[in-house]
Amino acid sequence: MSLPTVAIVGRPNVGKSTLINRFLGRQEAIVEERPGVTRDRKEVVCEWMGREFTLIDTGGWISDADGDALDAKVSRQSERAIAEADVVLMVVDSAVGVTGDDQQVANLVRRIDTPVFLVANKVDSEAQEHRIWDLMSLGLGEPRALSALHGLGAADLLDEILSVLPEVEEEDEEEDEDRIFSVSIVGRPNVGKSTLFNHLIGENRAVVHDMPGTTRDAIDTVVETPNGPVRFVDTAGMRRKARVDEETEYYSFVRALRAVDKSDVALLVIDATVGVTAQDQRLAERVDAAGCPLVILLNKWELLDAEARADVTKQVERKLHFVGESPILRISALTGKSVQKLWPALSGAIVDYSTRIPTRKVNNLLRAAQVAQPAPEGGRVLYGTQGATDPPTFTLFTNKELPRTYLRYLERMIREEFDLGQTPIKLRVRRRSD
Repeated sequence: MSLPTVAIVGRPNVGKSTLINRFLGRQEAIVEERPGVTRDRKEVVCEWMGREFTLIDTGGWISDADGDALDAKVSRQSERAIAEADVVLMVVDSAVGVTGDDQQVANLVRRIDTPVFLVANKVDSEAQEHRIWDLMSLGLGEPRALSALHGLGAADLLDEILSVLPEVEEEDEEEDEDRIFSVSIVGRPNVGKSTLFNHLIGENRAVVHDMPGTTRDAIDTVVETPNGPVRFVDTAGMRRKARVDEETEYYSFVRALRAVDKSDVALLVIDATVGVTAQDQRLAERVDAAGCPLVILLNKWELLDAEARADVTKQVERKLHFVGESPILRISALTGKSVQKLWPALSGAIVDYSTRIPTRKVNNLLRAAQVAQPAPEGGRVLYGTQGATDPPTFTLFTNKELPRTYLRYLERMIREEFDLGQTPIKLRVRRRSD
């Protein structure tokens, strides 16, 4: 099902991300009382009165005359969201009134043939409603008074949005319930994650700039591949926790970890010109602890001479030895050189992820594993079956509770016997009363 989209736009620090969180009823977008916190275009699904639609949270629009190169890229993302949306909400800070940037954003949205709602934010009480009338000068009709922080007027605005949203065209539901294979791109700040993300998805979706910390939220998009749809997630750069001294950066760090936990494969991007740092090691350990298969990408490889390349290769072998047989690719995210080698590695992971093993083979393996190493204290797996794929999930029926160490042994045997590589395996244990 293709959901209709609602873009929330405006200059910086008018409350766009706060409004997103109010609509969702949870802290999804990062909010801080200073401009520039939201930089990438972020899309989330919102539900109201039984209907779903996609909210697009954009960075603040700043005129080219007032902003720098990064501001210009953020503004282009906002303009693209305006052009693609089914409904546009232009948010203005009613306490400040109309600014020059507000006027220019209004000029942009007046050109589109799309329903536009002018949202007068920060109207926190009836006594402040008189502020909204100054906003009529923007030429976008009657403003909707609202307090994103306190929720006043939010429900009425959602009702109005639903009244103009296009109807969703229902599609066959045969595969709609399947989970989409998810790939997160992780690494330290400024190693080229967003550049790689843009190259993989084929559009300039994440803002790319040579300033660390540009990506604040985890930004994702789904790409159709020969192996089916794949979701790529561009995460914020992970610094060492002791260095995360800003509240905004802390939440970016938490969301990046959450993206790894939900991913089926993680791409660890390492700046080859710097080498494998202690933080790269910690990130690899974090991914490994999450049970997520890992592909190591040595970025900026084209900038190294033969001696430096040999040194980095030795660093990977010495400092990342615990990741086992994880693929190691030498790439240039900027030029795209060797990035195509990533697809075979992902293809193998996707095939393993969707593997289905006949019940007979599962039970033959379980019997052989138990003969080779019986469970302690008379524990026994009576029967096993693969109940699901994406990832391979096995249900084991046992006569009693089995120790975690023994379950890890069975997991390792299943992985080796059926050549499942690094893909996650889930074991569900059901104790039989008889």
